[in-house]
Amino acid sequence: MVKNIFKILISVILLSAVLSAFGCGNDFFGLIYSNDVDERLEYKDSFPFLDDEKREWRKSLTLDDNYKFLVVTDTHIEDGEDYKLGSALLKAVEEHKPKFVVNLGDITQSGTAHDISLFIDIADSLGVPFYPVIGNHDIYFGNWPVWRDLIGSTNYRIDHSNTTLLFLDSANAFFGKRQLDWLENEFKKTDENVFVFTHAPLFTTGIKMQQVTDSRERARIMSILKNKGDIMLMGHSHQRAENEAGNVQYVTFEDFRSTNIYCVVSVTSAKATYEFWKYENGVVKKL
Repeated sequence: MVKNIFKILISVILLSAVLSAFGCGNDFFGLIYSNDVDERLEYKDSFPFLDDEKREWRKSLTLDDNYKFLVVTDTHIEDGEDYKLGSALLKAVEEHKPKFVVNLGDITQSGTAHDISLFIDIADSLGVPFYPVIGNHDIYFGNWPVWRDLIGSTNYRIDHSNTTLLFLDSANAFFGKRQLDWLENEFKKTDENVFVFTHAPLFTTGIKMQQVTDSRERARIMSILKNKGDIMLMGHSHQRAENEAGNVQYVTFEDFRSTNIYCVVSVTSAKATYEFWKYENGVVKKL
């Protein structure tokens, strides 16, 4: 009996080590202490990060027919270290003059109040709206209440002039019927430009466990977006994956923490395009 328990423990440790070698460093013990998407959706209308009077202006923004926005993912802020995120975004905002910025999840390594507060400080320093997506690391070790109290909603919609931004919670690598019903309903009343943001990708060039686990959910999302959405942007896998289906671009890209890479999306009256940039030695350059 003792030998069997020992074997199980060793297997768990080895599994955790193997998972940590891929993608966003999944931590088995952290997953045990995370929570479920349905619980988080109960706080859908609570959003202290955006409702705070100092930041509520992020909800309303005038966009013309031509604008840009920036996207980063998997920043993994840890123990007060932002891995050049603040410096890079300040430089990128200066370079590209985006209307807003999005972080696609795993904003922090372990979801601590100290690290989420650092993200909020960075967001407040940019001078443009910065919209957060929740990732699996952000709810590790039972830290969902920290996100709930400091940021709030994990599934929300932002409308700016002719643009709709839809944010989905895939921190558990699935969405759930309730959330996908919401997405389908929101697409019935979207504007000219529609962008969807979430953490777990629908497609990956790496191991399959790094993507949304339910193939039926992937199919349903693609059906909802078909001929209606522009780009769906995702992270989590720490790898580039670019796909197109139903006139929608599905884009997953590298983590910021180890690469300092970010995505620039350019929107015109004709179409939306994207390109990748990197922050290096105090400057930003196109890849």
